[in-house]
Amino acid sequence: MHNNNPIGLFDSGVGGTSIWKEIHQLLPGESTIYLADSKNAPYGQKSKEEIIALSEKNTEYLLERNSKLIVVACNTATTNAIKELRAKYDVPFIGIEPAIKPAALHSNTQTIGILATKGTLSSELFNKAVEMHQTTKIIEQVGHGLVPLIENGDINSPEMDELLHTYLTPMIAANIDYLVLGCSHYPYLIPQIRKILPPHVRIIDSGEAVARQTKNVLTGHAGLSDGLNTENRFYTNANPKVLEDILDNRYKVVYEDF
Repeated sequence: MHNNNPIGLFDSGVGGTSIWKEIHQLLPGESTIYLADSKNAPYGQKSKEEIIALSEKNTEYLLERNSKLIVVACNTATTNAIKELRAKYDVPFIGIEPAIKPAALHSNTQTIGILATKGTLSSELFNKAVEMHQTTKIIEQVGHGLVPLIENGDINSPEMDELLHTYLTPMIAANIDYLVLGCSHYPYLIPQIRKILPPHVRIIDSGEAVARQTKNVLTGHAGLSDGLNTENRFYTNANPKVLEDILDNRYKVVYEDF
């Protein structure tokens, strides 16, 4: 039985498009709706209650547009609000969490770095994940200032380069061999990060795993599309040009004050 309703995705801004791209690549026959809550970015500095309220607002926006499944394409919203979302709404939710497990399992130096928002690193869900890998040294770093620069389109700016050097240099000194990106905005920084890290350090994000899980849930529960008349829609409550640029100007972005 096919279900041609769209997959809904939301993030605190444009970063979740890194997740959208992985899902679209794996499931090109699915329609999607992407919601960039850039007006309220970054979520990482907000209280748990604020993050839950924003996540509920975004969810209701996507449900009003008949989303059959919702991807919380934001680490901070996942780690702080997905439990409440699943309890409140009768729709499958897929979240993203920092990929600590594969990094810890494959690390030869038993030392990994994680770059994430304050909201993710201080969450109960993240700390439970850390507790499961006590033999691995995990160096946590809050990426203060990174999301606003990405949201302003300043990915290749001197300010970005300076911040990344500040955050990554202590990790290199500690001999990490894996860097976990714990925010869906951060994959857009991989080119700059690679210039700073030694060549042997692997960079991991959650995009591919989220795409595979989305396919699994659609196959087993929400229903795959028949692949006909697919449509990809993008909405933002801030400057549409930033999101359009991130999408290589291949899609029109609609501004709405949600």
